Amino acid sequence: MAIKNIAVIGGGTMGSGIVTVFAMYGFQVTLAEMKTEFVQRALFGIEKSLDKLIQKEKITPLRKEETLNNIVPVIGLTSIPVETELIVEAVNENRELKLSIFKELNGRINPKAIFASNTSSISITELAQSGRPDKFIGMHFMNPVPVMQLVEIIKGYQTSQETYNTIKEMTIKIEKTPIEVNDYPGFISNRVLMPFINEAVFALMEGVSTVEDIDNVVKLGLNHPMGPLTLADFIGLDVCLNIMEVLYNGFQDSKYRPSPLLKKMVAAGKLGKKSGEGFYKYN
Repeated sequence: MAIKNIAVIGGGTMGSGIVTVFAMYGFQVTLAEMKTEFVQRALFGIEKSLDKLIQKEKITPLRKEETLNNIVPVIGLTSIPVETELIVEAVNENRELKLSIFKELNGRINPKAIFASNTSSISITELAQSGRPDKFIGMHFMNPVPVMQLVEIIKGYQTSQETYNTIKEMTIKIEKTPIEVNDYPGFISNRVLMPFINEAVFALMEGVSTVEDIDNVVKLGLNHPMGPLTLADFIGLDVCLNIMEVLYNGFQDSKYRPSPLLKKMVAAGKLGKKSGEGFYKYN
């Protein structure tokens, strides 16, 4: 199925990035949010992202204009065109919220449309029970979406090969690298990354070293561009904790037990950069 019309649910960091990339490559993209202020914030972020790409000479001012012309903002799920051929959900990592969105859309959107979730950890097979499981798939983009090349394509238990092939071809069209992943907790990226971050938090909690030195060991010794505690702050400590709990509950294995320090910081509202303080303080 050739897809031309896409709707992205959610205009946060990930949703805005996904909208930007699809629109840059000529797709007609509906950006759906729940409030006008959220739409305005998303559009401001998209324009700022495109300006950065112009500064880096990745795109021209003309392509920026064409990209913005391909985006149609709407308020509410009922405003999404019925003829939309692909729905990409990019809201908070909340299973019940995601299920409710897909259940509502299933009854009114073109029955041939593919439903995709940008979830970083929640089971695609479970989300697919909201309807059309053969046309349900995971598209896990990396942040920042316009820059990062990887897209994990997660097949649920009932995802058809036709659906997978369609999404794989689309991913290649937007010049991303698709990696096929089967539906297990954390998929690949977060199954590897989050225990790595969690172990760094354990090391901090146990007094092995300081925040700065743990990050410097990883940057200078392992050649990572960013230390694990800095990265946790950028991801959001609440998101890290949520994914660790998904891994722990999904595998029932103690090696995925969230660090007590991580849980304590989230309970205290120290969520990282977005709250102004996590392992580091931010202005």
